[in-house]
Amino acid sequence: SLWAARMVLPFGTDLAAGTLRALARRQGSVLDSDRAEAPGKIPHELRRSQFVDPSVGLSLPPVYYGTIDATPLWITVLRDAWKWGLADRQVEALLPNLQAATRWLTQDAAPDADGLLKYIDTSGKGLANQGWKDSADAIRWRDGHIADAPIALCEAQAYAVEAASAAAELYSHFNIEGSGDLLDYAEQMRARFRDHFWVGPPDERYIGLAVDGQGRTVDGLGSNMGHVLGTGTLNAEEVDRVARTLTSPGLLSRYGILTTTPASTPSAITPGRSGPTTRQSVPGAWPVKASETRQPVLPRACWPLRRRSTTGGRSCMPVPASWIVRSPIPHRAAHRPGPRPLPRSLSRWRSGLSPMRRQAGSLCGRRDRRHTGR
Repeated sequence: SLWAARMVLPFGTDLAAGTLRALARRQGSVLDSDRAEAPGKIPHELRRSQFVDPSVGLSLPPVYYGTIDATPLWITVLRDAWKWGLADRQVEALLPNLQAATRWLTQDAAPDADGLLKYIDTSGKGLANQGWKDSADAIRWRDGHIADAPIALCEAQAYAVEAASAAAELYSHFNIEGSGDLLDYAEQMRARFRDHFWVGPPDERYIGLAVDGQGRTVDGLGSNMGHVLGTGTLNAEEVDRVARTLTSPGLLSRYGILTTTPASTPSAITPGRSGPTTRQSVPGAWPVKASETRQPVLPRACWPLRRRSTTGGRSCMPVPASWIVRSPIPHRAAHRPGPRPLPRSLSRWRSGLSPMRRQAGSLCGRRDRRHTGR
């Protein structure tokens, strides 16, 4: 829900505002190992009833908090929605939740001396993996064996960097003390990331999937490193290195970017709770934004990336030129383009629709004009 809300911010802030409020109402307030709850933590899954899968020993309560990344993503989406035009009064109503989420991020999410965000299921019936790859066998070494918990995912550290910077920006604007400490935390996380996650020989270094319970960098090769782009964690040289790895023959297939290399899995497709998890098809490139750190959205090495057809591997849509930038994309509400006039035929049709369907018609009309030139 957070990623969906973030992606549609150019069309308005209503979805993001509703998502942020709905999750804030269920923000963790106590320590509960069965629900993986902690004060300030944003929930992972909401259901009407308990989810039970005896075949794998899963028993998840209706509100389950087993996620390492929802809380930093909530913080970042709040900042992004504000920059896209969410009213100050709406943000102010969420400031107590922001402070609670920030405390969890900087004080509780990293239980060990190395300062890395980590997860481990202590209940014995929750998710073994608590990132966006949540299948039990998702985090593997390059030789295929499963990494030992607790796990510190590479992308979770990057989300923490971006979230701390985002929270610092909001703290500064709303006159809350602690923005300097958050910026210091973000810089410390960048240093920890460089110390722990780069693996491989000097001329072929790449970002490993995670750090395992023994403090070793899991050298599995996967698309997780793509989530680090645009967060402010990497410098320009490191961004180019990640881009070259993602577009290398080991990861870039005719279907898109593989979530992990076939050599790291026992079979071509690994079943997960939500279906196959080995391949990740992407529409040309993963959705990343130009951040205030002035990082490029897509480095030059990613320019050849295309949407791959599942029949024959032909390129069916080039990467839009607007995604290839070297400066931040302005995302204040004042910079949003205004509505475009509809084609005459759509205008007549639209007049008989309900307000919600008229809005959908407007979006369809703009898309029609953009792709067909009418």
